[in-house]
Amino acid sequence: MQEQDMLDWLRQHPEFFDHFAHEIADIYVAHSHGGQAVSLTERQLQTLRDRNRALEAKLAELLHFGEENDQISDKLHRLAVDLMQAQDLPGIIGTLEFHLQQRFNVPHVALRLWLPGVESNLREFEPVGEAVGKLAQNLVSPYCGPYATDEVRGWFASDTELKSFAQFALKTGGEPFGILVMASTDPQRFFPDMGTLYLQRLSELVSAAIRRVSPGQPAAEVAPEARHDDVPILDEEAPADV
Repeated sequence: MQEQDMLDWLRQHPEFFDHFAHEIADIYVAHSHGGQAVSLTERQLQTLRDRNRALEAKLAELLHFGEENDQISDKLHRLAVDLMQAQDLPGIIGTLEFHLQQRFNVPHVALRLWLPGVESNLREFEPVGEAVGKLAQNLVSPYCGPYATDEVRGWFASDTELKSFAQFALKTGGEPFGILVMASTDPQRFFPDMGTLYLQRLSELVSAAIRRVSPGQPAAEVAPEARHDDVPILDEEAPADV
């Protein structure tokens, strides 16, 4: 009889442990963490303790993710409120930079805009190359990772060694009118496998804010399922991604 056959038989006949309780108590096996032999019952208790510690560690990890997500949601809410109060593009850009740098602790932020019909001397309206326009067109979702074009890297101080980037397009409908880049000297701040739900929400929030104060920009389309009196409830994500 193979070990698996024995295990299957015991599962099918649990009464075996009642019929031979005294005999089982006299069985001694090696301790799971080394040392002298212990009874089968004690060995089972040790196994249950190990499983309990593993579950406690997993629960602590989930609670940590939940706390991080609560903090990010609160920061996004505060940013949304302040963006709604801004009355012009300089106000929106200043509000965005303040929140990203002071609230989200992202010291390196670059924004470039190419809004039709808008003339400005702001740094954010400096001309961009064709490659950046194509990049924004291809960013259907936020990109996180170590790569950025030479032009994008040139938007930051040359004496700063940046090792990770979060890049996403700002769009009116499906047409991009800008790109927002956050960078870090920490290679793990924006890594390829991180969640991007909050970054996507940030992209949509900033796009709507800029579109609101920009002349000649069309209003955002409202999805049919959102045309109700009830306010939609957004889902949450773990781990945190900003």
